Amino acid sequence: MAGLIGTVTLNLALDVTYSVDELVVGGSHRVTDPRQRAGGKGVNVARVAATLGHQVLALGFVGGVTGELVAEELFDAGLTALLTPIRGETRRTVAIVNGVDGDATIFNEQGPSISDDEWRAFHDRMPWGRLGVLACSGSLPPGLPADAYAELAVRARHHDVLTVIDAGGEALVAAAKAGAVVRSNAAELRDALGNDISVEEGARQLVVAGATAAVITDGSRGMVAASKSGAWRALPVERVAGNPTGAGDACTAVVAAAVAESPEPDWSVVLKSAVAASAAAVLTPVAGDIDLSAYRRWQPQVAVQSL
Repeated sequence: MAGLIGTVTLNLALDVTYSVDELVVGGSHRVTDPRQRAGGKGVNVARVAATLGHQVLALGFVGGVTGELVAEELFDAGLTALLTPIRGETRRTVAIVNGVDGDATIFNEQGPSISDDEWRAFHDRMPWGRLGVLACSGSLPPGLPADAYAELAVRARHHDVLTVIDAGGEALVAAAKAGAVVRSNAAELRDALGNDISVEEGARQLVVAGATAAVITDGSRGMVAASKSGAWRALPVERVAGNPTGAGDACTAVVAAAVAESPEPDWSVVLKSAVAASAAAVLTPVAGDIDLSAYRRWQPQVAVQSL
């Protein structure tokens, strides 16, 4: 039986969306259908995993009135959360959708600074005994070290909990060295390992560096996975038009669910589900949602090649 999936979002946000007939710089706008909900990549992972039928626990920091709204929305969405209080105010992101062309203009607040005491409190509250896997993703708030996710991975290993970390650059390499299952995209991979490296070779290098496995999204070329057992590429079923914002988070959710079920899953099978879930996420207007019927239709059709 699969264990509980803990999702870590260290820079939680309240995502606010305004829709306007036409966005005019310097103008006054009437907002139609204002929406707000808890956001952050880890929250998106939790939503997708829950939609796929897995038990999840959302972990992160909240502070101020905005933090209260985030906690309330998570509860209303049916997501169990264990949130560490902080003195600062939880950040907001604001998306303004232009009715003329559907394009969104997005404003991202930086987020509150996390103190050393608050970071220790987060660790002290971690329910290691309940977790099957810990999935970490999203930006880091001010005050936390660049290797914060790798630090969590090391602590998790002491409790026999595997970690899935979605990261890029130096954080990706640090996560690999900490023994995590690492998740990234081709651009972030090359930012970490060099522009000339192929996705296949980059995934293998991360495993050599210490990663339990590496799963790298590669745009229209699909997805690559590597572990000590081998390497594979999964090809997309078809080109999908829509909102790609939550596709990577859907992939992370599938990877985390697979690791929660088995510490050594069949990565060729995981890739089939990850590609299907990512494509199904593109069909939905909001990150954190997936089209379940499309996912179930596409999953058996995904072709996987050994590398």
